Amino acid sequence: QIAFMTLTLFPIRLFFAAFMMLLAWPFAFIASMGSDEQELEKPLSWWRKIVDILLKAIMRMMWLAGGFHWINVKGRRALPAEAAILTVAPHSSYFDAIPVTMTFASIVMKAESKDIPVWGTLIKYIRPVFVSRSDQDSRRKTVEEIKRRAQSDGKWPQIMIFPEGTCTNRSCLITFKPGAFIPGVPVQPVVLRYPNKLDTITWTWQGPGAFEILWLTLCQFHNSVEIEFLPVYIPSEEERKNPVLYANNVRRVMAEALGVSVTDYTFEDCQLALAEGQLRLPSDTCLLEFAKLVRSLGLKPETLEDDLDKYAVSAMKMKKEKVDLNEFSAYLEFPVSQTLESMFALFDENEDGVIDIREFVIALSVVCKPSKTLETIQLAFQLYQSESGTITEEDLAQILKTAMGVSQIDVTHLFRAVDEEGKGNITYDDFYTFAELHPHFAEDYLYADQMGAESGLETSSLSAPNGICTDFSPDNAGDTKKPLLKKLN
Repeated sequence: QIAFMTLTLFPIRLFFAAFMMLLAWPFAFIASMGSDEQELEKPLSWWRKIVDILLKAIMRMMWLAGGFHWINVKGRRALPAEAAILTVAPHSSYFDAIPVTMTFASIVMKAESKDIPVWGTLIKYIRPVFVSRSDQDSRRKTVEEIKRRAQSDGKWPQIMIFPEGTCTNRSCLITFKPGAFIPGVPVQPVVLRYPNKLDTITWTWQGPGAFEILWLTLCQFHNSVEIEFLPVYIPSEEERKNPVLYANNVRRVMAEALGVSVTDYTFEDCQLALAEGQLRLPSDTCLLEFAKLVRSLGLKPETLEDDLDKYAVSAMKMKKEKVDLNEFSAYLEFPVSQTLESMFALFDENEDGVIDIREFVIALSVVCKPSKTLETIQLAFQLYQSESGTITEEDLAQILKTAMGVSQIDVTHLFRAVDEEGKGNITYDDFYTFAELHPHFAEDYLYADQMGAESGLETSSLSAPNGICTDFSPDNAGDTKKPLLKKLN
């Protein structure tokens, strides 16, 4: 079928879809000219309403060319005055743009998107909220703009937000980002389904690329999509004050409607697990649990590296001192809580009520810089080195166990390879020189000897059961009674 469709229908569909997009461009360009913010908050003029209808019709023809012959819509779309924000999930493909082109709701987009030829003009027409990567304050400005529009009593178009923040394969709903829920206004959950016999829709960071997805989808005779508008969710007073609670409750409603599980992992966790550093995290690492606790504790991603520097300096002053829970609380400047106790338990190797604060700093460095292995190891050397600037084999084992979040690891082969002269100790310069000559040192000297060992050092590059990460199976996501996986127990 693929061979036949590639030679026959695929080029026709691709040409027709591209033609429809080009046809939409002049209408969007003219309608976007001279629009200022005050004009955008006014009701649409008669001629803009006509442009809206024309563009929606052209976009519908574009999807028709892609094999989406009919779009099954369930429920009623709320008016902007009823729900200023539409939360859409699961987000699994660029074909999720279908509800955007049907509603012409505003979306949150990268600022760079407006410079894309043709497509950028269409994006500007729907008055998106632009996020700038170059602006360090962009996160705050984006939230403020969403809040301003959401509280405008329907003057602005509805904002359509995909709160997962990344594409998954629809087997579960990952943690919702709180941006859509910070304004504390009612939202309308919208769920997407693609009930096709063959899944050519899903586009995640693992698997087929963007063009291959497009090619395979256009080679299908018919592609099904269902869009269901669920009842408007009106937050309680507690949810208005707690956007994370609000997001979790809306996610639960959407998961029930979809008949799928939820998992408390996020896109950042996937970045951590799949980071292409020299130390790939094994599937049984406790660092994913640690990263979740870091978020729960309230350490914010945008300030995490600054926090790391502060904690590292403090740890160097403490040298090799071990601390109890209360001292750990004072060190982090957070009150003792269940989250803090859980984090403490991860590093309480012997369950004797004290931990080595250096291990916390190393773990935090991995979470902050998952792909920058050598930066973490350099920091670890600074924490563990003697006055002569060297560490022993035992120190290296402790560093790598913490950096990988595992209970056992044999570094003898690696240490002897670095310590060519057999001195019994190494410096960071020794290790750096060795790593430069052997960029795959973990595979050659750690994983190769320990695959299938009791330590469970399986690389995270194995195929994922749910398309997210190898150990993110939603079957266990709700198992809150499962004991914490300690680093050394």
